[in-house]
Amino acid sequence: MFTDEHKAIRKTLREFVEKELAPYAEEWEQKEEFPSDVFRRMGELGFLGLHYPEEYGGEGGDYLCGVILAEEMQRCNNGGVALAIGVQTDMVAPLLFKVGNEEQKQTYLKAALKGEKIGALGISEPDAGSDVASIRTSAEKDGDHFIINGTKTFITNGERCDFVCLVTRLKGTKGTEGVTLFIVDRDSPGFSVSRKLDKVGMRSSDTAELIFEDCRVPAKNMLGEEGKGFYHIMWELQLERLFGAVSTLEGARLCMEDTLKYVKQREQFGRPIGKFQAIRHRLADMATELEASRQLSYFTADLINKGEYPVKEISMAKLYASQVACRVIDECLQFYGGYGYMMEYPVQRHWRDSRVARIGAGTDEVMREIISRQMGL
Repeated sequence: MFTDEHKAIRKTLREFVEKELAPYAEEWEQKEEFPSDVFRRMGELGFLGLHYPEEYGGEGGDYLCGVILAEEMQRCNNGGVALAIGVQTDMVAPLLFKVGNEEQKQTYLKAALKGEKIGALGISEPDAGSDVASIRTSAEKDGDHFIINGTKTFITNGERCDFVCLVTRLKGTKGTEGVTLFIVDRDSPGFSVSRKLDKVGMRSSDTAELIFEDCRVPAKNMLGEEGKGFYHIMWELQLERLFGAVSTLEGARLCMEDTLKYVKQREQFGRPIGKFQAIRHRLADMATELEASRQLSYFTADLINKGEYPVKEISMAKLYASQVACRVIDECLQFYGGYGYMMEYPVQRHWRDSRVARIGAGTDEVMREIISRQMGL
């Protein structure tokens, strides 16, 4: 599936991540932030636009280049950094490219792929997340502007973003009817960041609550078709889910690599703990589950690369990858014993960072519902 060109891209990405990002993993975790210059640096090197057309500042690669990016970013040993970059490349940029008009692509997509503008995706609200049809943030036409009111929460890149791809509802509509997207600039009147949220994991990425109070947005900033926002977001979520599956799995695989080294060195009862059959067999099971899940994700990514829209397979990959990754990393922490619970070992960060995979972009329960519907149930 991966060509020599893909392998060359992986090698270049790996060298960059290990040299320019990984050495600062702990520092950024302690500060609970990382420099926005990372976006600009990756944009300069072309890493943010690997699978976007050259006419918009991309590198012209295929979808599998994005899969490689999702995997290699995990080598920075900081889930928050990988997540923030993933929001830019595989959540915000796809939406701009797919449904944005030419002016929006020239203004926002190009800048996003160069790392000159940082984007965020505004879906979740205090009372609506997976149930996009229940969002309450309203948009009301006022001449050549729309007036937006509402609150968004759990927004990655929300504190530092230059613009938000915002999901709203046209005033007076219900359900999926009237859901409409807008590009809202950071300096729009009535747009504010109310607070940065304190998270269990992904601590170096900024996650914020956003407030829109009579926020005036030009009508030309409508993203996609009026009243079709629900369908635009449902399409975007598919790519977000597979990105999350691939990224989370690679994080678990790297965690297991470190654990294998540890169990070969850590001695108890006169021999390395990796020599005990109970641990060897558990590690064998973990490796098998990781590989099975990775092959499902690769198979699904290849379908997307061929132009298909495999909703069932994406949901399966996301569900299984998230559960396998959490289970594997939890087992890894167990093998470290008390040391695994100490902040000095990276396994605790993997453990904290991985848990959000079963919540973000659609919970386990939502994935099961989608899969069952695709089965005709």
